[in-house]
Amino acid sequence: MALFCVNEAKPQEYRHEAGGTLGTSFYLGDANRTRLYLHPGFSGGMIYRYNLNFHWAIKANLVAGQVSGNSADAANVFPFEQQLSFVRSFIDLGGQLEFNFLPFSDKFSYKGAKPYTPYIFTGAGTTLAMSGEPFFYAHIPVGIGFKYKIQERLNVGLEFSFRKLFGDDFEMPENSAGRSLDAPYGIKSSILKNQDGYSLTMVFLTWDFEIRKDPCCE
Repeated sequence: MALFCVNEAKPQEYRHEAGGTLGTSFYLGDANRTRLYLHPGFSGGMIYRYNLNFHWAIKANLVAGQVSGNSADAANVFPFEQQLSFVRSFIDLGGQLEFNFLPFSDKFSYKGAKPYTPYIFTGAGTTLAMSGEPFFYAHIPVGIGFKYKIQERLNVGLEFSFRKLFGDDFEMPENSAGRSLDAPYGIKSSILKNQDGYSLTMVFLTWDFEIRKDPCCE
């Protein structure tokens, strides 16, 4: 008995997707250890996703945004009672590996596919920050999200992520007169132990392209 796949007679799935993302960003570090969405800034950019299969995808992002902070918000008492504030514009370039908890597709119900799924991701990237002394360090992103297929080629989603920076001078105060939140107590941190990072909460909209084979034919 032979099985024949006629792609024209079957629904099609797409391998790639690309689109835009908008949202908010906030800083976590020496001047803000735990408070979420304190002094939020605006962020936006572009994303590309390569769908390996229903459960796994590789994503690339280019995001520009802004964060700010003020040591007056911290519960710590800094030396000489110094109070410093900062505003940082940044560019975030990175890649992540995503895992979909549900097989993600609006077709192929015989494979158990669903048009929605929560997902998690991690990866690696770089952060370039302006508005003061240049800052260029690697970061590790970790996050969660939810995505949904609005229609055949259109996807919408929401994700929350934290970027752990491998540098401790992300908060560069303006008009600091030599003072800094980089090791304010005079104790230098190592590359594996520092206090700086930022978080992104983003809504994305993407469009699918390039047809993949029907999974029954692979």
